[in-house]
Amino acid sequence: MNQEQPVLLAYLFSENFEVFTEREREFLLFLSCVIWKSVFRTFGSQATVTETHLSAAEDHNWGLLEAVTARQFRERMTVFFDEHPAEEELLAFVEDAILDDEESPVTKEGREPIFVSLKSIVDCLLLPNLT
Repeated sequence: MNQEQPVLLAYLFSENFEVFTEREREFLLFLSCVIWKSVFRTFGSQATVTETHLSAAEDHNWGLLEAVTARQFRERMTVFFDEHPAEEELLAFVEDAILDDEESPVTKEGREPIFVSLKSIVDCLLLPNLT
């Protein structure tokens, strides 16, 4: 990943993620690798993600989430599933992985930011293959 998608790796180790617990950061890295490998195995090597593309995807996703009025996590995430149905499987994987249960290392406070970060990565890797 460091050789093929250095911007994604730098993003995951940026100071933006220092607010998460160590376990959340490790889990975020793991989920990002699973997403990257899944897209790679399905579509082959990807064009290198740029900082501009990643930043635009993240800004867009935060904008979508800010417009949501629902309070429950799953209901709030519906907007992302509706926008690009082709991303449904990867987003469902992310949603299930970060839900509040005994096995998930993700805190209630970390769920939405982690989901938005991973959704932005999915957008950068998957959407160019679907157009």
